Amino acid sequence: MKTYIHSISFTSTQNNKSGKKYHSNFWSILALFFLSISFSTPSFSHRGPTDEIDNCRIKVGFEKIHFTAYTPKFSSDQGYCQEIPNIGVTNLVFDFEGKKLRNISLEFEVTKEPEGMRVFYQPAQKIKTGTVNASVDFSKYGAGDYLAHVTIVHKGEKLDTHLPFSVGVGGTKTPWGRYFIFLFVVLFVVFFIKVNRINQINKQSPDPVESK
Repeated sequence: MKTYIHSISFTSTQNNKSGKKYHSNFWSILALFFLSISFSTPSFSHRGPTDEIDNCRIKVGFEKIHFTAYTPKFSSDQGYCQEIPNIGVTNLVFDFEGKKLRNISLEFEVTKEPEGMRVFYQPAQKIKTGTVNASVDFSKYGAGDYLAHVTIVHKGEKLDTHLPFSVGVGGTKTPWGRYFIFLFVVLFVVFFIKVNRINQINKQSPDPVESK
């Protein structure tokens, strides 16, 4: 009988340990999940699959040109598209996604809106490399809204397509919402660990009735 009771208590102890381990792993995974959500940031200028909706693409005829802006002085190799947070020297890159546009004369232009002031211009020509690089110092023109124009020039006719973007509007914002979520998750995990430890201590302490 003693052996039987001992085996039952041993099995019960193993089940309790496995249950505690399961709950611990569950809450750890849940905490990591919330942390990954709170600190995930949207990408400004990553190229996706061909059919994916991308606001950084300029549709020129049946082809597409990918537009990316770099501000190496402020953000190293971070690429931007429709919202450039800092005002300064900016490298604008127009990258052809297909090869058909390389045999067509294209005109590139950047204007400040709404006045339409030209801040960059490249005359119509065939871009055999499939890439156009432009350097613009936006500190000379100030913060505001801009348009990147790509124009097909063929037999005296022009077909203009453009992509709107802003420079220095609003600036970079501190992600207080993410910090709050992070703090909430940390406090929640700490609270759960403390409650779990208190429950374990209470279970391990002998029952005063049984001890008598």
